[in-house]
Amino acid sequence: MPAEETQADRSDALEAALAASRAEAEGLRAELEETNRGVVALYAELDDQAEQLRRATELKSRFLAYMSHEFRTPVNAIRSIARLLADRVDGPLTDDQERQVAFIQTAATEFAEMVDDLLDLAKIEAGRVDISPAWFEMVDLFSALRGMFRSVLTNPNLSLVFEEPEGLPRLFTDDRKLSQILRNFISNALKFTAQGEVRVSATAVDGDHVRFAVSDTGIGIAADHHAAVFEDFAQVDSPLQKRLRGTGLGLALSRHLAALLGGRVGVESELNKGSTFWVLLPLHLGEPPASPPGSTAP
Repeated sequence: MPAEETQADRSDALEAALAASRAEAEGLRAELEETNRGVVALYAELDDQAEQLRRATELKSRFLAYMSHEFRTPVNAIRSIARLLADRVDGPLTDDQERQVAFIQTAATEFAEMVDDLLDLAKIEAGRVDISPAWFEMVDLFSALRGMFRSVLTNPNLSLVFEEPEGLPRLFTDDRKLSQILRNFISNALKFTAQGEVRVSATAVDGDHVRFAVSDTGIGIAADHHAAVFEDFAQVDSPLQKRLRGTGLGLALSRHLAALLGGRVGVESELNKGSTFWVLLPLHLGEPPASPPGSTAP
């Protein structure tokens, strides 16, 4: 009898242990199902938020595009009227009137540039920017930029220098987008450099990239502002910046355009010692076609 009781006790204990294990497993299963339901609900909520964010971004882009188009007509009218006044079509102007007309022209030009930047940003965010790569020579790009800025360089204490790109191959990328990036860099450099020079250069990097740089002897940027200058509507806090207000869109737009061209932008600067803004791009955007007949191989 003692042996039979011992065997029965062991059986009862085993069954109790199995029952406890089953209960624990059932509890874990219920907890896991509850967790899974929570995860599924969380994913559904995230999907819903992502869709709301997508719709909000789309609405913002459409709003910016619409407002930019609507702004262009009155801005162009203001610029045209100011040009007629400056040309003295309706008669001579007094010195005060000339200054006032010049102010109108400057404000209208800045407004037009802001409208263009807003429209470009809206197109980029909506994925509606067309990239059209083609073969081109960097010397031709620099020549075109030199011509663009010749008429706006009116400060006798400031010179704009384009280094001749020597030993660099031809590029296969969108030269219009690259030109837009460099125009933004050069415009900023000229605006915030009172004297000295603004220098534009291009150098080969690692055999398959090229680094375009715009260096100036201007006001410079403190190190703690470097990361923010390429953000939308970013402004550097300085006395000259407060006097020469900009939109804060040009550098942000340049960052987006560089990404579309497979590259990136950056800045090296020290306060009161000038800045160098650069864009690093691959020599070839995607797989380039054969060189045009009669041209030098890239």
